[in-house]
Amino acid sequence: MKCIAIPLFMTLSLALPVQADEADLQKRADELSAELEKLKQEMKELDSRTEALADQQQSTGLADSLASAYKNSGVSIWGYGEINYNRPDDSSNTKMDLRRAVFGFGYEFDDSTNFISEFEVEHGVVSADDDGEFEVEQFYIDHSLTDSVSVKGGLFLIPSGILNISHEPVYYYGVERNFVETAIIPTTWREGGAGVYGLTEQGIAWDVGVTTGFNLASWDPASTEGQESPLGSIHQELQNANAKDLAVYTALEYRGIPGFVVGGSVFTGKAGQGQSSVELARNSRVTLWEAHTQWAPGNFDLAALYAMGTISDTGALNATFVGNPSLIPEEFWGGYVRAAYRIPLPKARTLAPFVRFSQYNTGAEYDVDSAFSANSLPTETVWTTGVNFYLNPHVVLKADYQNFDKNGDNDRFDLGLGLDF
Repeated sequence: MKCIAIPLFMTLSLALPVQADEADLQKRADELSAELEKLKQEMKELDSRTEALADQQQSTGLADSLASAYKNSGVSIWGYGEINYNRPDDSSNTKMDLRRAVFGFGYEFDDSTNFISEFEVEHGVVSADDDGEFEVEQFYIDHSLTDSVSVKGGLFLIPSGILNISHEPVYYYGVERNFVETAIIPTTWREGGAGVYGLTEQGIAWDVGVTTGFNLASWDPASTEGQESPLGSIHQELQNANAKDLAVYTALEYRGIPGFVVGGSVFTGKAGQGQSSVELARNSRVTLWEAHTQWAPGNFDLAALYAMGTISDTGALNATFVGNPSLIPEEFWGGYVRAAYRIPLPKARTLAPFVRFSQYNTGAEYDVDSAFSANSLPTETVWTTGVNFYLNPHVVLKADYQNFDKNGDNDRFDLGLGLDF
């Protein structure tokens, strides 16, 4: 009996693990089957999302193409814009305006050669019946000759003053661009031509070039546009620009000390352009020079600029304009000093109160034949006080008040929203 019990016990001992393994395998098979069904369901959902995404991509093919090109093919996209609210003392003239919307596109051909462009829409709507304009602000090729020297050719900004190159709303204080760098230096001022520029190891930035210039044939003595900005009224903007008389420019800046910049520029060229309508001023020359400095000690941001322009040999032509509102000025000038204090706030925000003192005269002297006379325009003084509030380095809210000494009707309160990307 004992002999029979021992083999039976051994048989049962061997059978129990086998039955347990079969139960585990069955349980595992059931789990795998459930997981497989779940995976099938997820694959169906993924297919549905893929089809929806394909439809969306098809409907927004241009955006996707640009995004793909931006990431993979050397294309870059940038832009800036601003919306301004102006309320003068006479509130009936209160205006709100999409001042400008600018979009830039670039392309990197190789490590040395780049294409740069900017396109601007002004005042929200462009049509024959509106004030809006569509402009090409920049369109040029930039090529690096060495690590410190480059050349450029096409339509590009003239390196004059502080604002003309860095004119995005996040880079200046106040809702509107300052009067000196709009009335005297016609920001944004661009010309067609070629230039060479670079930066030395000592921190000296230099830029020289040959470009198109101004055209006196565009001067309209019956309009006050020339009093608002003498050079702005005869700026050609490379729109079928007369180029018989070319101009040259030179710009220098010292940037060797962190937070400090000092520099200046000169632009000069004949403005007759061989036009019969200005034969009396065929040798007239436009010259504009300026000096500027910026200093940012600690949280302070300080700047100063002075600019002077001349238009020579216009006496005989001005004699034919006598009796009209605007003669061609022989001399015009302007300058400002500005102080701001940047207060860091949480979440990368910044509050920057500022004050700016400006003086400018768009008709300081006139060249008129001895038989006639012309009175100089009064020098205008403007105090601007306000604050920039940066939500981040690329989005700014602005408020300011501008007080005019000579023309108090221009006193106004301004609000603005600006951005760049």
